[in-house]
Amino acid sequence: MVTVNLKHKVYAYITHANRLLVFLHVDVPDAGIQVPGGTMEEGEVPDEAVMREAFEETGLTSLRMRAFLGDTLHVFPEHGVTHHRYFYHLVCDQMPPERWRHDELDPSDGSSGPITFEFTWVPLPDGVPELIGDLDEMLPALCGLLELE
Repeated sequence: MVTVNLKHKVYAYITHANRLLVFLHVDVPDAGIQVPGGTMEEGEVPDEAVMREAFEETGLTSLRMRAFLGDTLHVFPEHGVTHHRYFYHLVCDQMPPERWRHDELDPSDGSSGPITFEFTWVPLPDGVPELIGDLDEMLPALCGLLELE
C-alpha cells in the first residue's frame, strides 16, 4: 500500500489593469518566478487561505476575491508528496507600486523568516514569463475570465 503525503495549497493570480503580479525570491533566485500562494493551515478553507497568503506575501491590503478558477493535483514523486492546488483570481483595487519588496515573516514552508520577495506586474496574456512548477496551469482560465483570449 502506497501512502500519499497530501498537502493543500492555494495560489493567487492577482491582477490590476490586465496585469498579473509575479515575484522572485530575492535570496533564492533558483526558486523561479512565482505567484503568491502557500499551504493551507489546519481547519482553514481555501477561500480564507488564499486571502491570508496573498496578504502575507505581498503586503497588499486592497485585495478582493473575484473568482475561484479551479483545482488540480500536482504530484512530486521525487519528494513523495502530492499538492492539491486551489487557484483564485484576486483583484488589486488600489493603484499598486510598479515594483516592490516585501518580507514574509511566517513562511508556510516551515523555514525561518523573513523571506524577501520582489514583486512586479507583467502584462496579460502575452507578457507572463514561465512560472516555476506549473503555477501557470490556470492562466488560460484567468485569461478567459478576463476575456483576453
